[in-house]
Amino acid sequence: MSDSAVRITLHPAFRKGPVDRRLFGSFVEHLGRAVYTGIYEPDHPTADPHGFRRDVADLTRELGVSMVRYPGGNFVSNYVWEDGVGPVEDRKPFLDLAWRTVEPNLVGTDEFLQWAEREGIEPMMAVNLGTRGVAAAAALVEYCNGEAGTRWADLRIANGREKPYGVRLWCLGNEMDGPWQIGHKDAHEYGKLAAEAGKAMKLVDPSISLVVCGSSSMQMPTFGEWERTVLSYTYDLVDHVSMHAYYEEVDGDRGSFLASGTAMDRFVERVVASADAVGAQRRSDKKITISFDEWNVWYLETRFPGEQNLPIQRDAPRIIEDVYSGLDAVVVGDLLVTLLNHADRVPVACLAQLVNVIAPIMTEPGGEAWRQPTFHPFATTARLARGEALDLRVATPSYTTAKHGEVPVVTAAGTVGDDGAAALFLTNRSSEPVEVAVDHLGSALAVTEGWRMLADHGAAVEGPEHAARVAEKCWGAVDVATAVRRDGATTTVRLEPESWTALAGTLTPA
Repeated sequence: MSDSAVRITLHPAFRKGPVDRRLFGSFVEHLGRAVYTGIYEPDHPTADPHGFRRDVADLTRELGVSMVRYPGGNFVSNYVWEDGVGPVEDRKPFLDLAWRTVEPNLVGTDEFLQWAEREGIEPMMAVNLGTRGVAAAAALVEYCNGEAGTRWADLRIANGREKPYGVRLWCLGNEMDGPWQIGHKDAHEYGKLAAEAGKAMKLVDPSISLVVCGSSSMQMPTFGEWERTVLSYTYDLVDHVSMHAYYEEVDGDRGSFLASGTAMDRFVERVVASADAVGAQRRSDKKITISFDEWNVWYLETRFPGEQNLPIQRDAPRIIEDVYSGLDAVVVGDLLVTLLNHADRVPVACLAQLVNVIAPIMTEPGGEAWRQPTFHPFATTARLARGEALDLRVATPSYTTAKHGEVPVVTAAGTVGDDGAAALFLTNRSSEPVEVAVDHLGSALAVTEGWRMLADHGAAVEGPEHAARVAEKCWGAVDVATAVRRDGATTTVRLEPESWTALAGTLTPA
């Protein structure tokens, strides 16, 4: 491509909105080894006095996770939260119908919330609207947030926690549009139940924010109509509508996989349009925002047999432990670009999940913890993206994909803080290097730091050795002196083939 093939226009006054720190959330579900031998392993050499792995907590902090959603996921739709509080020795194991696993019940609401508090992580709690309903949801809010003198708050105090947890963000169930969900409902059934549960929860604590279930994917046959119907019941009550999406390379279609960010972008725009249409019909000035509380690369079609085919298992079985490549990590970086470019309407997002299950962090029981390739773009974006998202103008060629049609070759997002600290995040989906000219009108851009993830072509294999090899081959610092050139109000950046690049520096008035 020629030097002028890709051009980005940047002006510090043109901004989309604040980058909410909750955009860098994650997810811990009672699924596989996400909890047991994931965040929690009392016999591990690094375990803290509460039984939680210190090595995993350290990596979680390095990852930059601001918020964690709990306890599910599909798990929550069959969960009786009362059975998971109180003395551990009195709790009974139960069969989780979602993942066909015997849940030992060693970690529940108190253990999770206290872990999150110790680690400085905001909790995002989900209530069971599959097999349960209004009373149980309101009781859980009272247990978590209530003051002394009521039934459920006093139970929390009796269980050793006097101070309320103050959980602010609550999910009204999970993927209730999915036939796989225990207690699946149609849009009218769910909309009515969510409205009544949310009303009761807010009567317990008016300060909480609510997330209502949107479509489990854009491919759901009820997509669009689901959002319209559910929001017709809940619009005045809820704050966010959820979105879930997973992406994978299918049948070697590398071009479509690299363009997954375009699919996410279209999904966001369509959900926003659906929500705004309901608001317009109600003549409401309120804007429903999006909680993209499940997103990641997940080889759902090619590596996962389906929940119904899982045997009943015990002892934290190894389920959905995808091993990632450099290519997967480039796509994760590009998905983060998309989320930043929708900062005005997507304040909340959760990379699913945190540990072992399609996760950036992997562990071995009794052994080490390590970073998957996808760890690096997430951690770098969480560290560098501060302040407000810039409204960039990207002029780029496109290419044709089998799955998404015409898509841009280069995508970009940018952020700037009040102190002038700035960052640019760029993806080159092409198999050729690209020179990108960044015109920073009325301002001076000084690039001082850069990081890059390169796609690879090798098959993923098990173990930390694979992650280490990918990191050595695909991940590293950018030599700013050679990759970035400045000529007055234009800075030119060289992007390697099939790569994701993060640049940081300062943006100051010229």
